[in-house]
Amino acid sequence: MNACDYLIPGDSARPNWKRIAFDWFRVIATAGLIVWFVFASGTGLGYNWQWYRVPQYLYSFSEGHFLAGPLLEGVVVTLKVSAVSLVLSSLLGLITAVCRLSRSFAARAIARAYLELIRNTPLLVQLFFIYFVFSPMVDLSRFASAVLALSLFEGAYASEIIRAGILAVPQGQWEASKSIGLGRYRTYRHVVLPQALRHMTPPLVSQAVSLIKDSALVSTIAIYDLTMKGQEIIAETYLVFELWFTIAAIYLILTLSLSLATQAMEKRLARTGQDGLA
Repeated sequence: MNACDYLIPGDSARPNWKRIAFDWFRVIATAGLIVWFVFASGTGLGYNWQWYRVPQYLYSFSEGHFLAGPLLEGVVVTLKVSAVSLVLSSLLGLITAVCRLSRSFAARAIARAYLELIRNTPLLVQLFFIYFVFSPMVDLSRFASAVLALSLFEGAYASEIIRAGILAVPQGQWEASKSIGLGRYRTYRHVVLPQALRHMTPPLVSQAVSLIKDSALVSTIAIYDLTMKGQEIIAETYLVFELWFTIAAIYLILTLSLSLATQAMEKRLARTGQDGLA
């Protein structure tokens, strides 16, 4: 659904406020029912809700200074792991996609073997293998092991997205680049990838959202990210429902923020493309 769906037919400048209000009413009513169901379920189990204790694990003030609580400290670690993994997985995905499209049989075979190995084994198994088997041999830290596992896993899926975006560029663009003497590297850099980016952006964002959610698995190797911090606090306080709902809300805020930022980027790319055709 887009903004045009809320316009009254025959008068594009006049929004249909009744429909807008009704849609928002449905959203609020649905959210209210979910909240009521959760609280009713907890009450039925005899659970004593203690939401007033949650803020202290998010933040506090000392002598007028803001102090991050353990959950916000966990968010910082989650963002660090996700950001580094996102950059490395994008780079790895690009290299793998180019190898898949290469004329070299060896490059295609290596890229294919990497894809099949990564996509057909669970991320948790890969994480354990890298941390318990590979990292002792090369002396990798926990953080580096987590980043490597996430980068390899997400890079395999990103490579197929990038390859599809490259293949979506018309063949005439390749021929035109060749006719003016551009090499393969300059063709990719100046002609193909800028056009492919418009096709790749939406699915790559979905993959980035998956990366943020998958980063919760790094808690299994004792990295104190958001999930691990939450488990630690729950073990001490027994605020099971309150903290897991809070952690879920934080992950939701992170992923929604990424999606909104990407929508803005998509609109900018669309305007750039229109200006280029004008």
